[in-house]
Amino acid sequence: MVRMPVVAGSFYEGKRDLLLKRIEECFLDPQGPGRLPSGEAGTSRSIKALVSPHAGYVYSGAAAAHSYLRLFEDGQPEHIVILGPNHTGLGARLAVCNEDWETPLGTVMFDRALGAQIVNADPIATYDCLAHAREHSIEVQLPFLQYIFGDGVPFVPICVSDQRYEVCESIGKTLARLAEEFDILVIASSDFTHFEHADAARRKDYQAMEYLEMMDPRGFLQFVRNHNISICGAGPIAAAMVFAKERGATSFNLLKYTNSGVVTGSPESVVAYVAAEMV
Repeated sequence: MVRMPVVAGSFYEGKRDLLLKRIEECFLDPQGPGRLPSGEAGTSRSIKALVSPHAGYVYSGAAAAHSYLRLFEDGQPEHIVILGPNHTGLGARLAVCNEDWETPLGTVMFDRALGAQIVNADPIATYDCLAHAREHSIEVQLPFLQYIFGDGVPFVPICVSDQRYEVCESIGKTLARLAEEFDILVIASSDFTHFEHADAARRKDYQAMEYLEMMDPRGFLQFVRNHNISICGAGPIAAAMVFAKERGATSFNLLKYTNSGVVTGSPESVVAYVAAEMV
């Protein structure tokens, strides 16, 4: 089975040539890194995990480009796991979709070897594509991956509905144990504060990120919950940090913070976007 795109033509362009043009514009945008990935990918492989936003490319694509340029320059991993929140409420609480995924740029293969290991090793993870059926948070990451690496990197999509710390810790540690055998990079898909004034969003988001800078995923998740901060992928971020710490990461580096008001021209009700690395 192949999971067909559900937000092509809305969150990003539905035709190959237009999508490639849009992605390049994201890299070259004033809010983007200002340059395209070029030449050969790097070889250092120091990045353990990334944070990338998942709104429409016109709003969040420039921020996402910072994460994907860093990934390109750091080097191509053998395996990629993308953790995304569940916006629809459908499906299992920690859902692995065991299908290949189609985008306008081609097909990204499901990593069957790693996916099976995850489901076997983690007591909460289950095969379930229903959770992914109308979910955009993972899908929007794939064209960026295809742009920098082609279709050569298989991936495991995991939709995280239950964002309690125990669940995030479980999948983070499971992935870390498997990374002793597999070369794994984890991408956490998340937008930050939703539909508040840009100043309020920045204040809340930077307070929450203080916990990430301290490499404290439990504290981050508790702060977000206790202060009702609308970071939709807080659980995936926490799980990615659990993984990164287990794999030796010691720092959370903010690559870009921006919001939709930069595009709309109004700071009144924005969605905020973060690109970051854990190394």
